Amino acid sequence: MNPVASPVISLSTLLNPRSVAIIGASDDPARIGGRPIHAMRKLGYAGRILPVNPNRREVQGLPAYASVADLPEVPDVAVVAVPAAQVLDTVTALGERGTRAAILFSAGFAEIGGDGVTRQAELLAAARRSGLRLLGPNALGLINVRTGFVGSFASSISLGPIQAGHVGIVSQSGAYGGHLVMAAQSAGVGLSSIVMTGNEADITLGEVVQLMVDDPHTRVIALYSEGINDGNGLVAALQAARRARKPVVMMKVGRSEVGGAAARSHTASIAGDDAVIDAVLAELGVVRARSTEEMLDIVRLAARGIYPSDNTLGVITVSGGAGVIASDAADDLGLPMPEMPAAAQVRLLKLLPICSPRNPVDTTAQIVNDLSLIEPFAEAMVGEGGYRSVLGFFTYAGATPAVAPRLREQLARVRERYPDRLYVLVLQGPRDVLNTYEEAGFTVFEDPTRAVVALAAMGRFGHAFAEPETTPLPAAQPVALPTQTPSEAEAKAMLDAAGIPAVPERACAVVEAAVIAARELGFPVVMKILSPDILHKSEIGGVLLDVRNEAAVRGGFATLMQRARDAAPDARIDGVLVARQVSGGVECIMGIKQDPAFGPIAMFGLGGVFVEVLRDVVFHRCPFGEDVAERMIRSIQSAPLLLGARGRPVADIPALAQALSRLSIFAAAAGPRLQAVDVNPVFAMPAGQGAFAADAVIDVTPPQPSSGDLAS
Repeated sequence: MNPVASPVISLSTLLNPRSVAIIGASDDPARIGGRPIHAMRKLGYAGRILPVNPNRREVQGLPAYASVADLPEVPDVAVVAVPAAQVLDTVTALGERGTRAAILFSAGFAEIGGDGVTRQAELLAAARRSGLRLLGPNALGLINVRTGFVGSFASSISLGPIQAGHVGIVSQSGAYGGHLVMAAQSAGVGLSSIVMTGNEADITLGEVVQLMVDDPHTRVIALYSEGINDGNGLVAALQAARRARKPVVMMKVGRSEVGGAAARSHTASIAGDDAVIDAVLAELGVVRARSTEEMLDIVRLAARGIYPSDNTLGVITVSGGAGVIASDAADDLGLPMPEMPAAAQVRLLKLLPICSPRNPVDTTAQIVNDLSLIEPFAEAMVGEGGYRSVLGFFTYAGATPAVAPRLREQLARVRERYPDRLYVLVLQGPRDVLNTYEEAGFTVFEDPTRAVVALAAMGRFGHAFAEPETTPLPAAQPVALPTQTPSEAEAKAMLDAAGIPAVPERACAVVEAAVIAARELGFPVVMKILSPDILHKSEIGGVLLDVRNEAAVRGGFATLMQRARDAAPDARIDGVLVARQVSGGVECIMGIKQDPAFGPIAMFGLGGVFVEVLRDVVFHRCPFGEDVAERMIRSIQSAPLLLGARGRPVADIPALAQALSRLSIFAAAAGPRLQAVDVNPVFAMPAGQGAFAADAVIDVTPPQPSSGDLAS
């Protein structure tokens, strides 16, 4: 048996094999087992191609072999194109020969459910015994455009050579991956390699992204995903891409509804899978594309390799309307468009009195009649305006024979003086004319909004690449979760131990204890029914505010107990919680949702009744430090309510951030049995007075029978 191969070495070999065996090779170039051979020979693949077909001595002019055992050498990679029933034996034979990676075209495994799941598990077990890495099964495979290696049966390879470049495509879907390849060709996007992962029995999406990060010929990564099987692996790869300054543009499709169990938690009901994906991608500096067109627009501009962390947009246009369109798009995306300096505006007005020199700089169509003005206007925008991104709207006029050569020449001189800026042009005209602008270093779009979307994405990449390392996290204390969902008092005691302080309170099983607690805490007090089975107490009238004397405490105790019995006769009732009534703070919410791909996700927003009405919330993977927590707090649209808007007192943001960070650390330490946490409301008191949890719900799943560790 061969030693287990290093995953990194195997995946590098997968993309750059020196030899490849085609198991199930066909003499017919149109068949699945024949397409890779035909394509590699046509594209000039320099490695050795080893067809395996027990019924032929020759395949497409190459010597064929009856079995894997008969191969004259150990192939680096094997392409498996045999029926599902033969795949296990083939994988076993390849492992015994010492092959490092196999691409499994064959279908009929986990994607069909039932017995297919079992067959896929058997495949994986056989591969792992020998250290063989598997791409697939049910995979359309991969193409290395630079070397001509084709481990794919995509129909697109029969349509001619793929334009080489520096954009790598990673797709879970084979058919859509092939579609992206063709769309990229139509958009003029040059590709380095394409990998379509299929069922991901072994090699995952994250591993392929890491492969692209490690590939020196890939500078930009386009990622298409329908589901995330290994969230931690994908996160690690995306973090590596950011460190390597390789932009990642991702299309994540499929918006799922949160299941019925999520109704137990405000956080889970608000944090649908798509909201979590948005938050995680934003955290990792990935730009999410909503369409194929948008993805290709962004990767095409990203291939220029300029990512301004302090992005600003300057627009020069022959159309006032186009300037407004670009300005609207920039405003929607948060891309700043500062005015031109006053002195520059005065000077431009002297050059062209009918222009509007602020930004957008509207030259009107007059500039087309006097092309000598192009260079001084562009020079002023870049040199004096200092814009990191410049959009020129010249529409069809910029592609006419009388204008194009001089326009291109004057703009090129400015670009040569300021090569660190992004330059995009909005033009319409013959493709050969537009290509001359592209070759001169300008990225051409046909629509100003699409151009602004791409420019804004470059700034987001730049900001992510420049972002400093976050502060170290405090050490997490071990978390022993209870075997069942705790009561509010128990939940707050657990959180208090983790560093999330609660409003002073007492759990009272009898009325006399409630009276004593209220007297010691000080009136007025809040009284709440205490039951692990009644999580949302306000819905049954289980919360009494402004309880001002002992008589009211006695009456309130009886009222709460009766309401609980009426609303939930089978609920466990532990008594009443008596808490000091807090005033003068801003109600916030903190929460945790256990995401199946990314683990615990923290939420922050305004609390009380507003969270479900406004849904002004922000999410982040756990754990994180107080610096990240404070950025989350300041990022919500309602943050001014915490920061002193309209004469309000400034809230204790450091205390709020500390509690949010500690909640994230608690959630990460608790493990997957922790399903959800709601701390709502959290009272953010005025500066220096702290932040306190007034209500808390912790939802847990029972421990597995085989596990004696309550925190597992």
